[in-house]
Amino acid sequence: MSIQLATAAALPQHATAVFLLPAGTQELPQSLQDLHEAARQYVADQLAADSKLITVNHFSHQHYFVVAAEKATVPLTAEAMRKSGHQLHAQLKAAKVAELYVQDLSGHADSTLALALVEGLALTAYQFAGYKTDEKSKEAASLTRISVVGDATDKELTELDGVLQGVFLARDLINMPLNKLNAEQFAERMAAAGEEVGFHTEILDLVRIEALRMGGLLAVNQGSPEPPTFTIMEYKPAGATNAKPYVLVGKGVVFDTGGLSLKPTPASMDMMKCDMSGGAAVTGVLYALAKNQVPLHVIGLVPATDNRPGGLAFAPGDVLTMYSGLTVEVLNTDAEGRLILADALAFAQKYEPEFVVDIATLTGSAARAIGKEGIVAMGTASEEQMAELKKSGNRVHERVVEFPMWEEYAEHIKSDIADINNLGKAEAGAISAGKFLERFTGGYPWVHLDIAGPAYLMAPDSYRGKGGTGTTVRLLYDFLVHRA
Repeated sequence: MSIQLATAAALPQHATAVFLLPAGTQELPQSLQDLHEAARQYVADQLAADSKLITVNHFSHQHYFVVAAEKATVPLTAEAMRKSGHQLHAQLKAAKVAELYVQDLSGHADSTLALALVEGLALTAYQFAGYKTDEKSKEAASLTRISVVGDATDKELTELDGVLQGVFLARDLINMPLNKLNAEQFAERMAAAGEEVGFHTEILDLVRIEALRMGGLLAVNQGSPEPPTFTIMEYKPAGATNAKPYVLVGKGVVFDTGGLSLKPTPASMDMMKCDMSGGAAVTGVLYALAKNQVPLHVIGLVPATDNRPGGLAFAPGDVLTMYSGLTVEVLNTDAEGRLILADALAFAQKYEPEFVVDIATLTGSAARAIGKEGIVAMGTASEEQMAELKKSGNRVHERVVEFPMWEEYAEHIKSDIADINNLGKAEAGAISAGKFLERFTGGYPWVHLDIAGPAYLMAPDSYRGKGGTGTTVRLLYDFLVHRA
């Protein structure tokens, strides 16, 4: 169940509400009429004790008070408010609150903090519908409506809702298991999303993929009993401000066993339904852009397959001829994501793109380097373009860490018998994967985002929750909107 977001001209009497207070405040504004003296004194005592989340239960309704954090930057203050939204949600859930009003009394100049709190609440409230049949085991969502009193506009809340729906779509796709979301079903879901919000989808089947000689995608698919797909999503509204399209490329490995280079333990395989998180994120971004009618021409490319060791599975030592014509020596079949992305990045050249971003759960090396706290980025984009991406990352708190792409790293993927190999060295594994992809980019400005750390969480982490996070949907939406 999604939460309805709305504005309100005033706070109704006896409504359950949350009030945002400025950092360091010791007393409540006199404008809060619906608060008797004993309750007012209780809140004042809690503020004096440095409490950041205070609850007053009036039995017929509740009042919550959230103290804004003092942080070094506005984006960090907003992130603290998102986390406050997560903490508040636990209390709303316990009290079975269905409708909540939000009023910013912090003195902040705009609606940033109120919107951040709403965002944190909504992202926390997300639940994957799943496949439970026992009604008793299903967890009902109680919060159904949030109304913001004051500075926020209908346009801001509508836009926020569109972005949230994109995140939720990505999360749903990531959380679906292989037997509910193979490559063909994934493509069908992308097409359904396009039909709903107004972007065009073309699905290339096995015959067309073979005709295009996409050697990377075809090789990874060889061990699977199910065919691959290559999905092209195009959002091109009337009045688009960019003459050349932005292209987003998402890894769509719907399950990764590692192929013949089988993953060493069940623990390293049991979450591999998430290996299509990049493709899910691309779908979520296109959905949000179309839902909010952003005037940009954007194309999404998602090559999809599972990677299994059955049948005629490709093997270490094989040499592949890619869509671009380059040859690749396979040293490890578990380095499969870069193979299917390479075909898609080469395919992107036909659009003469303004800018290309690929998103992938690509390397354990990236996850080990910066954990779930950030996204590894590298590429051929200009310093200005990379700086814009980092600013967007800071604004939405999906922070980007740039890794170098020095020429020397090309040595890591040299092959004795082919143009390049698909593995690199033990050191700088995330970068050698990026250098591999670079060979297929064809000169357009390009950024590679390795989301192996934050894409799927085995334990809850504030408003990102447990399971698929939908990371990069908010990042890339913000980045693209600021370029519109």
